[in-house]
Amino acid sequence: MIVVVEGPTAAGKTSWCRRYVGRYVPESRAAVRMEPDEVALARHWVRVGMERWESACEREREDGVAFCDTDPVKLHYAWGMAALGLAPRARFDRELAVTREAFRSGRLGFADAVLVALPDAGTLLRRRDGDETRRRRNFAAHVQLREPLQQWYTALDSLSPGRVLWDLPVEGVPKLPEPRADRCAVELLDSLVGALPPLRAAVIGS
Repeated sequence: MIVVVEGPTAAGKTSWCRRYVGRYVPESRAAVRMEPDEVALARHWVRVGMERWESACEREREDGVAFCDTDPVKLHYAWGMAALGLAPRARFDRELAVTREAFRSGRLGFADAVLVALPDAGTLLRRRDGDETRRRRNFAAHVQLREPLQQWYTALDSLSPGRVLWDLPVEGVPKLPEPRADRCAVELLDSLVGALPPLRAAVIGS
């Protein structure tokens, strides 16, 4: 099975994986690329996700269970930025179209289980200030993404009950649900997007 460890920046995802998982697919450190147009940019980020998904599938074949530090399906980031009014709705729509192509081809999908940590803003700030090993660009925006991230995975959990576990247990890896047969189902992706709160009117008109 494939398990994703997710949460806002400084939620403790990487530390938890290092402590309890051993081998895992690391978070992408790909820099923002200056693509010639918005469609190319959308394809770039979905391609990054597909590469991580392929790595997870390889690790699953080798170890039985593969853990990912953050979700290879990063569409929630584009949706969250649009929901906050920090990016245009059109950017999310473009990335959704490319993500649907990747799902349809079986090169990207939803993990069988998602462990989501949602510390409050004060905790995230303290953790950032206490971590001298890495820089966290756009920290303020990422903290704002906490609520859209919760909305995204709440919608997934409502459509696929038991798939989302709202914790990174201090005692280690929890009991995981059964593997899913709908990892790459475009229908689940479309239902998830349809279950999300409406985007702000000002963004929809962008």
